[in-house]
Amino acid sequence: MRLVPTASRLSEDGAAIARSLHHPEAFANVFDRHFAFVHRYVARRAGRDRADDVASQTFTVAFAHRGRYRDDLGTARPWLLGIATNLLRAEYRGDARAASILDRLEGEPVVVPSFSSPAADASADLNDDNRLTNALSRIDPGQRDALLLHALGELSYAEIAAALEIPIGTVRSRISRACAALRTELEPPASVAGPRRNHA
Repeated sequence: MRLVPTASRLSEDGAAIARSLHHPEAFANVFDRHFAFVHRYVARRAGRDRADDVASQTFTVAFAHRGRYRDDLGTARPWLLGIATNLLRAEYRGDARAASILDRLEGEPVVVPSFSSPAADASADLNDDNRLTNALSRIDPGQRDALLLHALGELSYAEIAAALEIPIGTVRSRISRACAALRTELEPPASVAGPRRNHA
């Protein structure tokens, strides 16, 4: 099966990958363009201690399967992040520094709300990162992957669909369900009413 009908329509990534089928060294162009971004995505999900290994494995797997690359989106980034996500899922140990998901989702149609209030104890902020990390670890892995590809990988819904090889409607559903699950997980406990005053 051909990569695309004509070479003139190939993106820069697609052209490099097509060349690499006969000249493997051409794949270095894809590595040079995307390694830093893939490394950053992995580091934000799994920590810097895992980023070097997983990012390198991502490109090893990509190179081995480069003949199956499709240039539909004009960039290899969703494909690479999909591979990285599958590797992370295989060895999931809990997403690190996941609190940044709140910032990434700000302004999106479906957001994770903030539950802080002026009356909240300021020290509660210190637990936000751990609470969100723990909440993320408890939601469905497929929902978590879609959400983090959007929030940390900066992929559009269409790109996530390509990365995970699922319909775009499934992407929307997974992200919506993930946000709903996080809202439930992060919902603060019901406030306890203060002591009644005795007006005797």
